[in-house]
Amino acid sequence: MLRFITAGESHGPCLTAILEGLPAGLKIDSAAVNEKLRQRQGGFGRGMRMKIEQDHAEFLSGIRFGETTGAPITVQIRNRDWENWQEKMSCQGEKPSNIAVTAPRPGHADLAGALKYDRHDIRDILERSSARETAERVAIGAICEQFLQQFDIEITSYVVEIGDITVDKGQSFDIKALKKSELNCPDPIAEKKMRTLIEKTHQLGDSLGGIFEVSVQNVPPGLGSHTQWDLRLDGRLAQAMLSIQAIKGVEIGDGFAAARRPGSLVHDEIFYQKGHFYRRTNRAGGLEGGMSNGAPIIIRCAMKPIPTLMQPLHSIDILSKKEISACRERSDVCAVPAASHVGRAMASFITAQAFLEQFGGSTLKDIQNSYRHYCQRLENF
Repeated sequence: MLRFITAGESHGPCLTAILEGLPAGLKIDSAAVNEKLRQRQGGFGRGMRMKIEQDHAEFLSGIRFGETTGAPITVQIRNRDWENWQEKMSCQGEKPSNIAVTAPRPGHADLAGALKYDRHDIRDILERSSARETAERVAIGAICEQFLQQFDIEITSYVVEIGDITVDKGQSFDIKALKKSELNCPDPIAEKKMRTLIEKTHQLGDSLGGIFEVSVQNVPPGLGSHTQWDLRLDGRLAQAMLSIQAIKGVEIGDGFAAARRPGSLVHDEIFYQKGHFYRRTNRAGGLEGGMSNGAPIIIRCAMKPIPTLMQPLHSIDILSKKEISACRERSDVCAVPAASHVGRAMASFITAQAFLEQFGGSTLKDIQNSYRHYCQRLENF
């Protein structure tokens, strides 16, 4: 089974992830992994922290001379800002006085985490709950994406809405042009308006949310299963997306819009030609009955505004219980573009996980053989 865990704090020495279950024999392009990390860090509306860090993945195990060995892969990303935080974040020694954070931010893990873990310094919670953790997810997703590319599966993500500015859905976009976009947005006209809105919001000391879309192309039918609730691929993808910090809603295909239409305008009719089944529409977003149906998997995620505001909201000091303004940490005005890259990474991981469950083996060659036989069976169905 493919799985991963991460460890580390936002201002600790480093972030670490372990990816287990990837087959032996996969060539890993470390430059491509670091390019994905660069994309996550960039984007208009990001905060000062991203100007400090220059995320770089260091592979410590599971890869030898650029090729996976089948052993767990350890990835480390060092925090350059650790130099400025050693006194406040040391794992050993006496804690300095007057450094406790006691004003929880509405919308953040601060208060719930402090209550759960009985911590009277919110930094014990916010350091781990920070979206800085997603740097490791992007690195893991980039590795999984390289595995999927061996089977011509391609994954893209892009911003479709920031605040009340939405891309023109009736327009055809050049996805390749996303590399030139500071907001990872395929609509240059909408992007210009989004930039203006972000600038205005920054001046007000506020923050913005939005929506991004993830597309998984060339997925074979049959990933996931209808047989148990926890095997359904749509449920697993939704859980993975909702695990990303600040994501509050997920829809697949037409999603909520489908609930407002009659069935005749929702379900994708089935056709057959030249030895294969196909559909002329993809309102289901490539998933039916918890399984991929061969059409592109389309996922949209709604991200709420970042809870750290330069004009803080009302809060209560957890020690004195007096009214206070919420604490301020360095933060973004809008992190939707960054979240879109994290969404791509999580979709890559879940798709790779489901792919390995269907065609599993200890080596890439074994999996390729299994996949080839499966495709031949489908052709003769």
